[in-house]
Amino acid sequence: MSYYAVVNPATLETVKEYTTITNEELEAAVDRADVAYRSWSGSSTVAERAALVGKVADLFEERRNELAEIISREVGKPITQALGEVDFSGKIYRYYADNGAAFMADEPIELLAGEGTALVRRGGYGVLLGIMPWNFPYYQVARFAAPNLVVGNPILLKHARQCPESAGAMQRMFDDAGFPSGCYENVYATSGQLEGVIADPRIQGVSVTGSERAGAAVAEIAGRNLKKVVLELGGSDPFILLSADDLDAAVQAAAQARLDNAGQSCTAAKRLIVADDIYDEFLAKLTEYFEAITLGDPASASTAVGPLSSEAAAKELEEQVNRAVAGGAEVVVGGKRDGAFFEPTILTGIKPGDEASQEEFFGPVAQLYRVSSEQEAVDLANDTIFGLGSYVMTTDKEQGERVADQIEAGMVFVNLVGATGVELPFGGVKRSGFGRELGRVGIDEFVNKKLIRSA
Repeated sequence: MSYYAVVNPATLETVKEYTTITNEELEAAVDRADVAYRSWSGSSTVAERAALVGKVADLFEERRNELAEIISREVGKPITQALGEVDFSGKIYRYYADNGAAFMADEPIELLAGEGTALVRRGGYGVLLGIMPWNFPYYQVARFAAPNLVVGNPILLKHARQCPESAGAMQRMFDDAGFPSGCYENVYATSGQLEGVIADPRIQGVSVTGSERAGAAVAEIAGRNLKKVVLELGGSDPFILLSADDLDAAVQAAAQARLDNAGQSCTAAKRLIVADDIYDEFLAKLTEYFEAITLGDPASASTAVGPLSSEAAAKELEEQVNRAVAGGAEVVVGGKRDGAFFEPTILTGIKPGDEASQEEFFGPVAQLYRVSSEQEAVDLANDTIFGLGSYVMTTDKEQGERVADQIEAGMVFVNLVGATGVELPFGGVKRSGFGRELGRVGIDEFVNKKLIRSA
């Protein structure tokens, strides 16, 4: 099978295979991007570039159904969630189109001594390489591409091997929006081909969204070549439930935070940490909720949980669950695989320090923990190598703020799930990576903040 192929995870049918780019073609793509930086980036205004990004937003709206059907077929995303991803991606392009000029405006500096003026002028950084994952094929690219194209940084985009069709669809949108040649280049490259691209002096930075292993490998190469990187990696986000006025609503929030995209989200609530006095009732209600879920065809509007992205991904999750059980965990509900489908699963009995407690389960598997105090909940939440997102649920506002301050993560959502927004920064700490995307800070990662001091 080709390195790039669309394999429908619901049927395991190979829909189409794609040809990998040759080394000569890849070199030509880097050449075009370099020419685009030296010409387009300097000759175009922020407003002109923002207008092109706005046209991409228009095309996301116009091609909404087609784009959603592609990723539903590629990675098994339920069609209603696929439509939601398309909509959110379009909003990201629209946000930077509308706000890019303000974000890139000169920043005057008040001098403490001397005459004259000083300011910081934001400008292009150079050609960037983006390495993107399969779980949110459009959204992940939008977080990277939208702000950097406004800045004037041409992009080489290497998408996941499961996503060649959506990668091609995005290339057509950038072309149809009117971006000059080389500004956005989709390359069907292998991971092995990327080492030379990262080392190439014409490439100034790399952004990776993916696994911890992939991020570390890219960062190592980039570090040897003194290239800046932004890493958005894995997570094992805690969902801390300390009290609830409406336990049914809390259960629904926990299930939503765990099962969206079949649990294949870096910021999914993977470890559910529940206060002792409501633990038993919460477990009973969550078990009932998980048992009621029927896995279904992702093309159906009634499907809430579809297959994982591939049979290989489902097999890997199955092996993780089996290892957890061998280490003392108990499967309360679920735990079975059928092709690329995996039942919504609850694991209990995992102890702090167990192998399972330190792994990221990338699928519809919830780990449930009982705690007897606020401090124990915080300590358990922080007992992980990851630090991406987190959730705190409580009826005590002061407690929510107090716990949020102690969580070692890049993002904390208090009494909210699914509350990400285009204006909110996204990123983590520890082995979840570094750098931020989205919002005002997202556009500043790959910007030359040039000081201009005049007499």
